[in-house]
Amino acid sequence: AGREEEEKKEGLIEFYDSFKDMFEFFCKNTTIHGTIRLVCSDSNRMKTAFWTLLLLASFGMLYWQFALMFSQYWAYPVVLTMSMHSEPKMFPAITICNLDPYRFELVSEHLVQLDRMAEESIAFLYGINTSASLFHVNEKNIHVKDLSTAGNLSRSSFKLSQNFSLLRMPDPNNRSEKKHSESVGFRLCNATGGNCFYKTYSSGMDAILEWYRFHYMNVMSQLPVIVNISDHEEQIEDMVYSCQYDGEPCRPSDYVHFHHPVFGSCYTFNSKGTDSFWTATKPGIPYGLSLILRAEQKDHIPLLSTVAGVKVMIHNHNQTPFLEHEGFDIRPGIATTIGIQQDEVNRLSGNYGKCTTNGNDVNVKLLYNNSYTLQTFWLIQSFMPSLFSIFFQHIMVRKCGCGYYYYPLPPGAEYCDYNKQPAWGHCFYQLYNRLRNHHLNCFDQCPKPCRESLYKVSAGTAKWPSAKSQDWIRQALRHQNGYNSTSNRRDIAKVTIFYQQLNYKSVNESPLLSENLLLSSMGSQWSLWFGSSVLSVVEMFELLVDTLALSLLFCYQRFRSKKTLKVARTPTIPS
Repeated sequence: AGREEEEKKEGLIEFYDSFKDMFEFFCKNTTIHGTIRLVCSDSNRMKTAFWTLLLLASFGMLYWQFALMFSQYWAYPVVLTMSMHSEPKMFPAITICNLDPYRFELVSEHLVQLDRMAEESIAFLYGINTSASLFHVNEKNIHVKDLSTAGNLSRSSFKLSQNFSLLRMPDPNNRSEKKHSESVGFRLCNATGGNCFYKTYSSGMDAILEWYRFHYMNVMSQLPVIVNISDHEEQIEDMVYSCQYDGEPCRPSDYVHFHHPVFGSCYTFNSKGTDSFWTATKPGIPYGLSLILRAEQKDHIPLLSTVAGVKVMIHNHNQTPFLEHEGFDIRPGIATTIGIQQDEVNRLSGNYGKCTTNGNDVNVKLLYNNSYTLQTFWLIQSFMPSLFSIFFQHIMVRKCGCGYYYYPLPPGAEYCDYNKQPAWGHCFYQLYNRLRNHHLNCFDQCPKPCRESLYKVSAGTAKWPSAKSQDWIRQALRHQNGYNSTSNRRDIAKVTIFYQQLNYKSVNESPLLSENLLLSSMGSQWSLWFGSSVLSVVEMFELLVDTLALSLLFCYQRFRSKKTLKVARTPTIPS
């Protein structure tokens, strides 16, 4: 019998005589450390109990560590890795504006009336007569073709409101006893004339500018939404006297022209970033973009644009140039050199973070427009920097019943006009304060881009042209570009934008705990607590299958034995 037991072969499923035999066989043959001690110490109950508790504690610690790892994995943490690269790359998009907005003929009468209101307000506040020095200087109205009918309708229906007068009042934020502790502002009320508040500024200059812009938006809302200004007589030569990139002259296809209602006539160079002409192969000033610009202010709308010079913004390709929030001003009579250092950020999407690749997965409907619009050329460009503005515009239309003039309109909406919506200013400033205080949940609905290029700039300035060279430089510009200077003031500026170096830093997000690392950590924990491998898990699965099969076999045998006993006890019926 002993020899038969030794010669007993291991089958696919072991049919043991009892669960004890099965468990002994498993403990003697498994690769899990410590289990054999349960069999070898069966004569010593204390050791058996000790090793049983030790194995159970090891199992508990193992699965506790597993729970910690899975909870960390399902939190989807990320780690930042930074790398340096050096290679030729595309020059960024450059937008320049002359800070000289147009006076459109369709609304010129209203703008003249607004200037008179501003004169009266400044005289009332400060007792200064500005009519001779500030307004009506070199006015030049821009005529837009085929819109005379709309212009007549605009003139007949729109009237500037007198309900938003500038007032001086005690400054509630200034508790000192200084003499000049007053603030300046104007009052805004809701549709019923209640819930009024004052939009105030401690600086009278800021108050006047904001008051003027508020009326200006109502005036400009009378213009058609789409105004084609591409055929206007102004050409790039009127603003850009010289343009060179990498020592080569710029081409007509290298820029796009648009008009900004505050910053005037603007040009974007290398807007799409697809032309190999703009590939930067060398760093340094000689290989950058060099511009000689007209920085003269024609005083079209002096209270709307109080800065003389040029607005410059460096941004990504196909990106909206939101000049209200970014960019910097170039002084006339100055040569400015701007060095660029690029950084690249790559974010993870999905479970690891909320970012978007092209904006198609954003809940906010993008307000793109394939035509030049008077308010926003930029909506034919990229989605990301405009998401906040578009999100705000959707809320503005829903809450206030009209759209903010500086942002594009959703379908079926119209721009705000206090002749039609008298309380839109009250609604707008309250919404804007909520947006500024992060109460509109914009960050939840306006995710960051998954891939983003950031530009760090450093600038240096010098007087240009110098006293000894200005005569011949002006003569050369006059001969070549028809430049005409009628005063001694500085009315030209030079800008050079270049890569300081072609090395750039790339910051990438990567999962802190990937699937491979999770499996590796689980194997390490399993090996730590049991000194075993994946095959040991297979052995435990085999034990589970054997236990299930043996349980079914015992149940079947018990059922058969009960049936046999019942048949044996059945009495015989005589024939």
